[in-house]
Amino acid sequence: MYQSRASVSTPNAERLIKRLSNHWRHKFPVQLSPEGADIELPIGTCSLHNTQGGLQVTLKASEEEQLQRMQTVVADHLQRMGNDEALAFDWQA
Repeated sequence: MYQSRASVSTPNAERLIKRLSNHWRHKFPVQLSPEGADIELPIGTCSLHNTQGGLQVTLKASEEEQLQRMQTVVADHLQRMGNDEALAFDWQA
């Protein structure tokens, strides 16, 4: 299992979690809680958690290529959900 994490600085973590969860809810299983969300994508899982000062994103996939694809897809979608807010993703294994 391959895993990567990114801590994203944002004052809008809760809103981003809700928007992305609602966006993907019609396509993928989503578990939303007060602390965050777990989204089961066909290529792996995406966990989003509201932290002090930001958003913690954890991705897990069975293949390295899938993990890299998830990093791109999740970052792109969160950036769109953030509207004008510039989000920086520094993925760590």
